Amino acid sequence: MSDKTRTDNVVSIHGRSSNAKDSTAIDRLQELTAADMTLVNETVMSRMQSPVALIPELAGHLISSGGKRLRPMLTLASAKLIGYDGVRHIGLATAVEFIHTATLLHDDVVDESTLRRGKKTANLIWGNQPTVLVGDFLFSRAFELMVKSDSLRVLKILSSASSVITEGEVLQLTTANDLSTTEEKYLEVITAKTAVLFAAACEVAGVVADRSEEVISALEAYGRNLGIAFQLIDDAMDYSSKRATMGKNTGDDFREGKITLPVILAYRRGTEDERKFWKRTMQAVRQTDDDLPTALATLQKYGTLSATVDRARHYGEMAKDALAIFDDNSAKTAMLDIVDFCIDRAY
Repeated sequence: MSDKTRTDNVVSIHGRSSNAKDSTAIDRLQELTAADMTLVNETVMSRMQSPVALIPELAGHLISSGGKRLRPMLTLASAKLIGYDGVRHIGLATAVEFIHTATLLHDDVVDESTLRRGKKTANLIWGNQPTVLVGDFLFSRAFELMVKSDSLRVLKILSSASSVITEGEVLQLTTANDLSTTEEKYLEVITAKTAVLFAAACEVAGVVADRSEEVISALEAYGRNLGIAFQLIDDAMDYSSKRATMGKNTGDDFREGKITLPVILAYRRGTEDERKFWKRTMQAVRQTDDDLPTALATLQKYGTLSATVDRARHYGEMAKDALAIFDDNSAKTAMLDIVDFCIDRAY
Protein backbone atom coordinates (compact mmCIF):
# COMPACT_ATOMS: atom_id res chain seq x y z
CA MET A 1 0.00 0.00 0.00
CA SER A 2 1.43 3.37 -0.98
CA ASP A 3 1.70 6.35 1.35
CA LYS A 4 -0.85 8.14 -0.84
CA THR A 5 -3.40 5.37 -0.43
CA ARG A 6 -2.68 5.07 3.26
CA THR A 7 -3.12 8.75 4.06
CA ASP A 8 -6.19 9.89 2.18
CA ASN A 9 -8.95 8.71 4.52
CA VAL A 10 -8.78 9.96 8.03
CA VAL A 11 -6.15 12.65 7.64
CA SER A 12 -5.78 9.30 6.77
CA ILE A 13 -4.62 6.86 9.35
CA HIS A 14 -5.07 3.86 7.07
CA GLY A 15 -6.74 2.80 3.87
CA ARG A 16 -9.60 0.63 5.06
CA SER A 17 -13.11 1.17 6.25
CA SER A 18 -14.82 -0.25 9.32
CA ASN A 19 -17.38 -2.96 8.64
CA ALA A 20 -20.85 -3.60 10.02
CA LYS A 21 -19.42 -5.91 12.69
CA ASP A 22 -17.21 -3.13 14.04
CA SER A 23 -19.95 -0.48 13.93
CA THR A 24 -22.35 -2.60 16.00
CA ALA A 25 -19.87 -3.97 18.55
CA ILE A 26 -20.53 -1.17 21.03
CA ASP A 27 -24.27 -1.71 20.60
CA ARG A 28 -23.91 -5.39 21.44
CA LEU A 29 -21.84 -4.60 24.52
CA GLN A 30 -24.46 -2.06 25.61
CA GLU A 31 -27.23 -4.61 25.05
CA LEU A 32 -25.33 -7.27 26.99
CA THR A 33 -24.88 -4.99 30.00
CA ALA A 34 -28.09 -2.94 29.71
CA ALA A 35 -29.85 -4.26 32.82
CA ASP A 36 -26.77 -3.86 35.00
CA MET A 37 -25.97 -0.45 33.49
CA THR A 38 -29.40 0.76 34.54
CA LEU A 39 -28.43 -0.06 38.12
CA VAL A 40 -25.02 1.57 37.64
CA ASN A 41 -26.60 4.74 36.28
CA GLU A 42 -28.98 4.85 39.23
CA THR A 43 -26.03 4.46 41.59
CA VAL A 44 -24.09 7.16 39.75
CA MET A 45 -26.98 9.62 40.08
CA SER A 46 -27.57 8.88 43.76
CA ARG A 47 -23.89 8.91 44.75
CA MET A 48 -23.04 12.19 43.05
CA GLN A 49 -25.74 14.04 45.00
CA SER A 50 -24.68 16.57 47.62
CA PRO A 51 -26.31 19.40 49.60
CA VAL A 52 -23.68 21.60 47.90
CA ALA A 53 -25.61 22.23 44.69
CA LEU A 54 -22.56 22.98 42.55
CA ILE A 55 -21.21 19.45 43.01
CA PRO A 56 -24.01 17.51 41.24
CA GLU A 57 -24.40 20.34 38.73
CA LEU A 58 -20.77 20.29 37.68
CA ALA A 59 -20.35 16.50 37.86
CA GLY A 60 -23.59 15.98 35.99
CA HIS A 61 -22.39 18.24 33.19
CA LEU A 62 -19.69 15.71 32.27
CA ILE A 63 -21.46 12.50 33.29
CA SER A 64 -24.49 13.34 31.13
CA SER A 65 -22.45 14.46 28.14
CA GLY A 66 -22.76 11.25 26.15
CA GLY A 67 -19.70 9.15 26.97
CA LYS A 68 -20.05 5.45 26.12
CA ARG A 69 -19.15 4.36 29.66
CA LEU A 70 -16.87 1.69 28.25
CA ARG A 71 -14.92 1.11 31.47
CA PRO A 72 -17.88 0.28 33.73
CA MET A 73 -19.37 -1.83 30.93
CA LEU A 74 -16.15 -3.84 30.91
CA THR A 75 -16.62 -4.57 34.62
CA LEU A 76 -20.16 -5.74 33.95
CA ALA A 77 -19.20 -7.77 30.87
CA SER A 78 -16.34 -9.42 32.76
CA ALA A 79 -18.79 -10.45 35.47
CA LYS A 80 -21.06 -12.01 32.84
CA LEU A 81 -18.11 -13.72 31.16
CA ILE A 82 -17.32 -15.64 34.33
CA GLY A 83 -20.93 -16.29 35.33
CA TYR A 84 -21.04 -14.06 38.41
CA ASP A 85 -24.63 -13.72 39.65
CA GLY A 86 -24.12 -11.40 42.63
CA VAL A 87 -24.56 -7.64 42.86
CA ARG A 88 -21.23 -6.32 44.13
CA HIS A 89 -20.03 -5.61 40.58
CA ILE A 90 -22.63 -2.82 40.30
CA GLY A 91 -20.94 -0.69 42.94
CA LEU A 92 -17.52 -1.46 41.52
CA ALA A 93 -18.56 -0.47 38.00
CA THR A 94 -19.85 2.79 39.46
CA ALA A 95 -16.56 3.32 41.28
CA VAL A 96 -14.70 2.77 38.00
CA GLU A 97 -16.91 5.37 36.29
CA PHE A 98 -16.31 7.88 39.10
CA ILE A 99 -12.54 7.38 38.93
CA HIS A 100 -12.62 7.90 35.17
CA THR A 101 -14.82 11.00 35.41
CA ALA A 102 -12.65 12.49 38.14
CA THR A 103 -9.53 12.04 36.00
CA LEU A 104 -11.26 13.70 33.04
CA LEU A 105 -12.14 16.72 35.16
CA HIS A 106 -8.57 16.99 36.41
CA ASP A 107 -7.13 16.40 32.91
CA ASP A 108 -9.17 19.23 31.43
CA VAL A 109 -7.79 21.62 34.05
CA VAL A 110 -4.21 20.48 33.49
CA ASP A 111 -4.57 20.63 29.70
CA GLU A 112 -6.59 23.88 29.80
CA SER A 113 -9.10 22.14 27.55
CA THR A 114 -12.20 23.94 26.30
CA LEU A 115 -14.08 21.11 24.60
CA ARG A 116 -14.95 17.54 25.56
CA ARG A 117 -17.55 15.33 23.91
CA GLY A 118 -18.72 18.33 21.93
CA LYS A 119 -19.52 20.40 25.01
CA LYS A 120 -17.70 23.15 26.83
CA THR A 121 -15.52 21.69 29.57
CA ALA A 122 -16.43 22.15 33.22
CA ASN A 123 -13.30 24.18 33.88
CA LEU A 124 -14.27 26.62 31.12
CA ILE A 125 -17.76 27.08 32.60
CA TRP A 126 -17.11 26.98 36.35
CA GLY A 127 -13.37 27.56 36.59
CA ASN A 128 -10.42 25.43 37.62
CA GLN A 129 -10.86 25.37 41.39
CA PRO A 130 -14.44 24.01 41.48
CA THR A 131 -13.60 21.51 38.75
CA VAL A 132 -10.61 20.08 40.65
CA LEU A 133 -12.58 19.91 43.90
CA VAL A 134 -15.54 18.13 42.30
CA GLY A 135 -13.06 15.68 40.78
CA ASP A 136 -11.78 15.07 44.32
CA PHE A 137 -15.38 14.56 45.48
CA LEU A 138 -15.92 11.87 42.84
CA PHE A 139 -12.69 10.14 43.86
CA SER A 140 -14.00 10.10 47.43
CA ARG A 141 -17.31 8.61 46.31
CA ALA A 142 -15.39 5.95 44.41
CA PHE A 143 -13.49 4.98 47.57
CA GLU A 144 -16.75 4.74 49.53
CA LEU A 145 -18.04 2.29 46.94
CA MET A 146 -14.80 0.30 47.06
CA VAL A 147 -15.17 -0.10 50.82
CA LYS A 148 -18.75 -1.33 50.39
CA SER A 149 -17.42 -4.22 48.30
CA ASP A 150 -16.09 -5.77 51.54
CA SER A 151 -12.93 -6.84 49.74
CA LEU A 152 -9.53 -5.60 50.75
CA ARG A 153 -8.14 -6.92 47.46
CA VAL A 154 -10.64 -4.88 45.44
CA LEU A 155 -9.78 -1.83 47.52
CA LYS A 156 -6.10 -2.42 46.83
CA ILE A 157 -6.62 -2.86 43.07
CA LEU A 158 -8.74 0.23 42.54
CA SER A 159 -6.86 2.46 44.99
CA SER A 160 -3.57 1.44 43.37
CA ALA A 161 -5.05 2.17 39.94
CA SER A 162 -6.08 5.63 41.13
CA SER A 163 -2.57 6.45 42.32
CA VAL A 164 -0.92 5.04 39.19
CA ILE A 165 -3.22 7.12 36.97
CA THR A 166 -2.03 10.24 38.76
CA GLU A 167 1.57 9.12 38.41
CA GLY A 168 0.96 8.63 34.70
CA GLU A 169 -0.41 12.13 34.31
CA VAL A 170 2.57 13.60 36.16
CA LEU A 171 4.94 11.49 34.06
CA GLN A 172 3.24 12.81 30.93
CA LEU A 173 3.91 16.35 32.15
CA THR A 174 7.59 15.52 32.51
CA THR A 175 7.73 14.19 28.93
CA ALA A 176 5.81 17.11 27.43
CA ASN A 177 7.94 19.03 24.92
CA ASP A 178 10.72 16.44 25.33
CA LEU A 179 11.60 15.02 21.93
CA SER A 180 14.10 12.63 23.49
CA THR A 181 11.14 10.64 24.85
CA THR A 182 11.45 7.02 23.75
CA GLU A 183 8.66 4.75 22.62
CA GLU A 184 9.24 2.72 25.79
CA LYS A 185 8.73 5.78 28.00
CA TYR A 186 5.63 6.73 26.01
CA LEU A 187 4.19 3.24 26.56
CA GLU A 188 4.92 3.60 30.27
CA VAL A 189 2.91 6.83 30.29
CA ILE A 190 -0.15 5.48 28.49
CA THR A 191 -0.12 2.26 30.50
CA ALA A 192 -0.25 4.29 33.69
CA LYS A 193 -2.70 7.00 32.66
CA THR A 194 -5.14 4.80 30.70
CA ALA A 195 -4.51 1.06 30.69
CA VAL A 196 -4.39 0.49 34.45
CA LEU A 197 -8.02 1.54 34.86
CA PHE A 198 -9.12 -0.71 31.99
CA ALA A 199 -7.19 -3.53 33.69
CA ALA A 200 -8.64 -2.85 37.13
CA ALA A 201 -12.17 -2.55 35.74
CA CYS A 202 -11.95 -6.12 34.42
CA GLU A 203 -9.86 -7.61 37.22
CA VAL A 204 -12.16 -6.64 40.09
CA ALA A 205 -15.00 -8.67 38.58
CA GLY A 206 -12.92 -11.80 38.96
CA VAL A 207 -12.03 -10.90 42.53
CA VAL A 208 -15.58 -10.30 43.79
CA ALA A 209 -16.69 -13.47 42.00
CA ASP A 210 -13.96 -15.37 43.91
CA ARG A 211 -12.51 -16.91 40.77
CA SER A 212 -9.08 -18.49 40.33
CA GLU A 213 -5.87 -16.55 39.95
CA GLU A 214 -5.70 -17.72 36.33
CA VAL A 215 -9.08 -16.12 35.62
CA ILE A 216 -8.26 -12.91 37.49
CA SER A 217 -4.91 -12.58 35.68
CA ALA A 218 -6.55 -13.17 32.30
CA LEU A 219 -9.13 -10.46 32.95
CA GLU A 220 -6.39 -8.05 34.01
CA ALA A 221 -4.34 -8.81 30.90
CA TYR A 222 -7.34 -8.33 28.64
CA GLY A 223 -8.12 -4.93 30.15
CA ARG A 224 -4.52 -3.73 30.22
CA ASN A 225 -3.81 -4.57 26.59
CA LEU A 226 -7.16 -3.17 25.45
CA GLY A 227 -6.38 0.03 27.34
CA ILE A 228 -3.00 0.42 25.63
CA ALA A 229 -4.60 -0.14 22.23
CA PHE A 230 -7.36 2.34 23.07
CA GLN A 231 -4.90 5.10 23.99
CA LEU A 232 -2.70 4.46 20.95
CA ILE A 233 -5.74 5.03 18.76
CA ASP A 234 -6.72 8.14 20.70
CA ASP A 235 -3.26 9.59 20.15
CA ALA A 236 -3.35 8.79 16.45
CA MET A 237 -6.80 10.31 16.14
CA ASP A 238 -5.66 13.59 17.65
CA TYR A 239 -4.16 14.24 14.22
CA SER A 240 -7.24 12.99 12.37
CA SER A 241 -9.95 15.00 10.66
CA LYS A 242 -12.41 12.61 12.34
CA ARG A 243 -11.56 14.23 15.68
CA ALA A 244 -14.02 17.05 15.04
CA THR A 245 -16.88 14.57 14.59
CA MET A 246 -16.22 13.33 18.14
CA GLY A 247 -16.63 16.75 19.71
CA LYS A 248 -12.90 17.34 20.12
CA ASN A 249 -10.37 19.68 18.59
CA THR A 250 -8.01 18.27 15.97
CA GLY A 251 -4.36 18.80 16.88
CA ASP A 252 -4.77 19.56 20.60
CA ASP A 253 -1.78 17.37 21.45
CA PHE A 254 0.31 19.24 18.87
CA ARG A 255 -0.67 22.64 20.23
CA GLU A 256 0.07 21.53 23.79
CA GLY A 257 3.42 20.00 22.88
CA LYS A 258 2.43 16.49 23.99
CA ILE A 259 4.93 13.94 22.77
CA THR A 260 2.88 10.98 21.54
CA LEU A 261 3.90 8.05 19.39
CA PRO A 262 3.10 9.61 15.97
CA VAL A 263 5.47 12.48 16.75
CA ILE A 264 8.12 10.24 18.35
CA LEU A 265 8.26 8.14 15.17
CA ALA A 266 8.20 11.15 12.83
CA TYR A 267 11.04 12.79 14.74
CA ARG A 268 13.13 9.62 14.59
CA ARG A 269 12.47 9.08 10.88
CA GLY A 270 12.74 12.70 9.73
CA THR A 271 15.45 14.79 8.14
CA GLU A 272 17.49 17.34 10.04
CA ASP A 273 15.22 20.15 8.81
CA GLU A 274 12.16 18.20 9.89
CA ARG A 275 13.66 17.64 13.31
CA LYS A 276 14.23 21.39 13.57
CA PHE A 277 10.54 21.87 12.79
CA TRP A 278 9.53 19.52 15.62
CA LYS A 279 11.96 21.20 18.01
CA ARG A 280 10.49 24.61 17.27
CA THR A 281 6.84 23.57 17.40
CA MET A 282 6.86 20.91 20.11
CA GLN A 283 9.90 21.63 22.23
CA ALA A 284 9.92 25.43 22.15
CA VAL A 285 6.17 25.55 21.37
CA ARG A 286 6.64 28.39 18.90
CA GLN A 287 3.87 27.70 16.44
CA THR A 288 2.21 29.50 13.54
CA ASP A 289 -1.13 28.83 11.85
CA ASP A 290 0.64 26.88 9.12
CA ASP A 291 2.42 24.49 11.46
CA LEU A 292 -0.38 21.99 12.10
CA PRO A 293 -0.87 21.27 8.36
CA THR A 294 2.90 20.86 8.07
CA ALA A 295 2.91 18.47 11.01
CA LEU A 296 0.07 16.44 9.48
CA ALA A 297 1.87 16.23 6.15
CA THR A 298 5.06 15.06 7.86
CA LEU A 299 3.21 12.40 9.86
CA GLN A 300 1.65 11.14 6.65
CA LYS A 301 4.97 11.23 4.79
CA TYR A 302 6.50 8.78 7.24
CA GLY A 303 3.34 6.74 7.85
CA THR A 304 3.48 7.28 11.60
CA LEU A 305 -0.28 7.33 12.08
CA SER A 306 -0.68 3.94 10.39
CA ALA A 307 2.33 2.68 12.37
CA THR A 308 0.59 3.74 15.58
CA VAL A 309 -2.55 1.88 14.52
CA ASP A 310 -0.43 -1.18 13.74
CA ARG A 311 0.91 -1.12 17.28
CA ALA A 312 -2.63 -0.79 18.60
CA ARG A 313 -3.61 -3.87 16.63
CA HIS A 314 -0.73 -5.78 18.25
CA TYR A 315 -1.99 -4.96 21.74
CA GLY A 316 -5.54 -5.66 20.62
CA GLU A 317 -4.53 -9.18 19.59
CA MET A 318 -2.89 -9.66 22.99
CA ALA A 319 -6.16 -8.60 24.63
CA LYS A 320 -8.06 -11.16 22.58
CA ASP A 321 -5.52 -13.86 23.38
CA ALA A 322 -6.05 -13.26 27.10
CA LEU A 323 -9.68 -14.39 26.72
CA ALA A 324 -8.71 -17.75 25.20
CA ILE A 325 -9.11 -19.56 28.52
CA PHE A 326 -12.81 -18.71 28.74
CA ASP A 327 -15.68 -20.73 27.28
CA ASP A 328 -17.50 -19.20 24.35
CA ASN A 329 -20.55 -17.17 25.32
CA SER A 330 -22.21 -13.87 24.43
CA ALA A 331 -20.01 -11.92 26.83
CA LYS A 332 -16.82 -13.31 25.33
CA THR A 333 -18.02 -12.48 21.83
CA ALA A 334 -18.86 -8.92 22.86
CA MET A 335 -15.51 -8.45 24.60
CA LEU A 336 -13.61 -9.76 21.58
CA ASP A 337 -15.56 -7.54 19.21
CA ILE A 338 -15.08 -4.43 21.34
CA VAL A 339 -11.34 -4.74 20.79
CA ASP A 340 -11.87 -4.26 17.06
CA PHE A 341 -14.33 -1.46 17.75
CA CYS A 342 -11.81 0.45 19.86
CA ILE A 343 -9.18 0.17 17.14
CA ASP A 344 -11.46 0.82 14.18
CA ARG A 345 -12.68 4.11 15.68
CA ALA A 346 -9.79 5.52 13.66
CA TYR A 347 -11.48 4.91 10.31
